[in-house]
Amino acid sequence: MSTLLNDIDHSFSPPRSSRHVSFPVALILAVGMLSVAVCNRGYSADVVATVNGHAIMRTDLDKGYRAQLGDSPQQQQLSQEQADSLRLNVLRALIDNEIVEQRAAKMNLTATNEEVDAKFAEMKAPYTEEQFQERLKASNQTVDDLRHALRQSITINKLLNKEINSKITVTDADVANYYNQNKAGFNLRETQYHLAQIQVTDMPSAQPGNLQNSKATNDVDAKRKIQALKNRLDSGEDFGTLAMNFSEQPETAPNGGDMGFVYESQLPPAVFGAITKLKAGDVTEILPLLDGQTKKPVGYAIYKLLSRDPPGQRDLNDPRVQQAIRQQLREGRSQLLKAAYLEMLHDQAKVENFFAEQIFKNDAH
Repeated sequence: MSTLLNDIDHSFSPPRSSRHVSFPVALILAVGMLSVAVCNRGYSADVVATVNGHAIMRTDLDKGYRAQLGDSPQQQQLSQEQADSLRLNVLRALIDNEIVEQRAAKMNLTATNEEVDAKFAEMKAPYTEEQFQERLKASNQTVDDLRHALRQSITINKLLNKEINSKITVTDADVANYYNQNKAGFNLRETQYHLAQIQVTDMPSAQPGNLQNSKATNDVDAKRKIQALKNRLDSGEDFGTLAMNFSEQPETAPNGGDMGFVYESQLPPAVFGAITKLKAGDVTEILPLLDGQTKKPVGYAIYKLLSRDPPGQRDLNDPRVQQAIRQQLREGRSQLLKAAYLEMLHDQAKVENFFAEQIFKNDAH
């Protein structure tokens, strides 16, 4: 659980400190922050944005910013432009969180104390009190921090389940149609693995293809980002949602990182070795991402094993085939609807981003 308690932003992005303080607090950075005193239209200089009149504070932004940087000494190498760009991304995530939570509150879906207590007990159960406190300390969180983060996670999940997942229907006809169109894919010549991936690369020119437009620009940045994502996975966050928002593999990120079915012989040795140790639903440790031609590291990846299938023809009546198709169709629809739903809520909200306005005013010469 060292990572279990880190970076619980749940479904959309980094939490806020005052109510969502699951970000680990590292050192106070020497990177200056542009003043937002101007253009705050009646709010104090400590307010960096508002959502339907609700203020997002500079302290929230600072905490999220420090969490993204981590404890690496290379963080001091950020230029002012890089620092402000990172802050803009963090602030957009905080805004999205606020929008979603306001929607949940209107629908009376905010997590109850009993729900938070149950989830907290579940997370704590595998550890002794001493182990739990050690891991809590290592993540720079208090018990209250963790409980606030859990409340946010449960609240957002309740909203998504009601608004999206409960409305997705996969019929027998849908399953049959998918099977008939992909029948050859169920005739296995060798063991195949249904995998999902989260990739982070150190190539600054590549387009990330994720919802947050999140992109590492160098190896230090890539290591920091992939570790933060691994921390959040270990905290119980949804793999597919994190992949959609942060994975830098444009072909799989829109589908929650789903790579489809991959034959054993297609897997690089290091990935194959890691995958064979997993049970369905488990994720690998962080693995180096190698260039196909040079075999040199160009980034990092985390893989999730969705299923493992031995060789042979699979019939439509096979429960494993039915389950795999239903799950794939449901997850694909769910990820698409989640992305569309967040965009709809964002369009309906009144958002004022004072920090973005101040950057533009100061730098647009």
